[in-house]
Order: sequence, then C-alpha cells, then structure tokens
Amino acid sequence: MSRFKLLWPFMIPLVGVLIGACGTAPSTTTSSADSFPLTLSTAKGKVTISHRPARIVSLSPTATEDLYSVGAGQQVVAVDSYSTHPAEAPRTSLSGLTPNIEAIAGYHPDLVLAADDTNNLMSQLGKLHIPVLVEPPAADLDGVYVEISQIGQATGHSDQATMTDSGIKQQVQTILRSAPARKAPLSVYHELDQTYYSATTHTFVGYIYKLLGLQNIADRTPGSSGYPQLSAEYIISANPDLIVLADTVCCNQTAATVKARSGWGVIKAVQTGAVVPVNDDVASQWGPRIVLFVRAVADALNAMPKPTT
Repeated sequence: MSRFKLLWPFMIPLVGVLIGACGTAPSTTTSSADSFPLTLSTAKGKVTISHRPARIVSLSPTATEDLYSVGAGQQVVAVDSYSTHPAEAPRTSLSGLTPNIEAIAGYHPDLVLAADDTNNLMSQLGKLHIPVLVEPPAADLDGVYVEISQIGQATGHSDQATMTDSGIKQQVQTILRSAPARKAPLSVYHELDQTYYSATTHTFVGYIYKLLGLQNIADRTPGSSGYPQLSAEYIISANPDLIVLADTVCCNQTAATVKARSGWGVIKAVQTGAVVPVNDDVASQWGPRIVLFVRAVADALNAMPKPTT
C-alpha cells in the first residue's frame, strides 16, 4: 500500500491564492478579538492556551497550511516531515504518526498542533505544560471552517482566519455553481494508489464528490470501510464516467498509465479522456487548498459533453 493510503485518515496545503482572493496579505499582528488565556472546545475536549504562542510545532500537514493561511507562519518553529506546503515551512523529521515526545519538546513549543492524539500525545505533552490542539480530518466544509477558526483563535489571528474561511467558502460556491446540472449523475472512481484503494462518500473527499453531484463507485462495495480496496475487475465493470488520480506523486500515475492497464480501455472515462491527475497532497488534506481540488474536478466535468435539456 502507498504512503498516501497509510496517511489518508490523518492527513485528510496556493494559500497565497486564497489570501489574495480575500485581499489581505499574511499578518503577524494579534487580532483585536483575541485575548489570552483562552479555552477552546475541540474534538478532544477543552484546551487552554495561556498566552499567544510564539513557538508552534505542527505535526499535521493540514494544520501547517492552516497556520500559514491565518498569518501565523512566523510563529511556527517546526513542522512534520509530511508538511510540504508552503515551501517556507520549517520542515523537520518530526512525525505525527509516531510522535517522539522528546524530539517535539526539544523545539520548546508553547503550542503543538496535530491531526490525532496518537500515543496519548496530549497527556504526555501536558505533563510538560505544552498544550496540544488536535484538529482531526474534517467531515465536511463546515468542519474545515471550524478548524481554521480555532487555529486562528489559538494563535491570535481570528480576523484573518475569518477572512480565510470566507475566501474558501466564496470560491467553492462559485465553482459548484459552474458545474453543469445533469439529469442523470455521473459516476467517479477516486484512486488512492496503484492497488486500487479508494474513498467512499463517508470520507471528506467523498463528501466533495457528492457536492459536485457525482456518484461514487466505491459506495457499492461491501463493508463499512471508508477506504475500501477495489479490484480492477470491479472498476472496469462499474465503468466510471470520471477517474480522479490521487496517486500522481507517490506512484507516478497518469492518464497514459491508466489507459495502458489491461482491460481499462473500455472504461468511459478512459475513452473520453476524463482521467484527472491531482496532486496527492491537495487531494489528501482538508485545508485551504481544497479549493484547488474542487476546481480540478469541476473543470473536468465542465470539459465533458454538456447534458441535453
């Protein structure tokens, strides 16, 4: 299984594009609405932050993007090895999947962000009086907005977090309105890796497909897993109208490699050229760059034959 599939549940970052759309450049000033100490209600309970953090460690690629999008980049002293965006983030060998408490504490953080409370991260760092803000994979766009808002509050950038949320919301709404209405919904296959792991509607990326009016072929697989492993035979039989490749970086997959697969030439998406390559990270995270993912899929739909009325 690819690195992407292993990381998806925890990692589900052109922030400049979003900030530009809001008309505001990144800022390091504290919002007039922010005051410390403050207590936030999170998915893992209440977290108290005694002062505006000056040394932030991020163990989540999405949280890293969120931090920079709200203007807290200059407060970040270290990010995990998978935080590749933005490029200026201080990337280290730290891991959110196997957190090393001693290594994290070595950066003397006054706030740590993570996507999960792996290995009791919160209680272990709590013993060192280091607050941990856990922001797990969002279930929908409302979850995205809540997490960005919380990160803005936690870092003293509430105003810019509000603008970031507004920018994402406006752009997504514009993109969704551009997608053509169809009498019969089109079907989509989302590929996580070369072994045909996919994602159902019960995941964040599946939720995005539903917003775009697509039927997910992975939903018809037995079992309750949000990330089932399909077979080539199943995918060919399902005959999806659209194929989205989220394994272009990890596994070098392209429209050409898909077309070259045995038996895949009969699939409608392959025949019509509706095979969409996307950056693995853009498709796996739930931060500001979700706009890029929504746009890529919507552009593919707009390029397909328009429905007859």
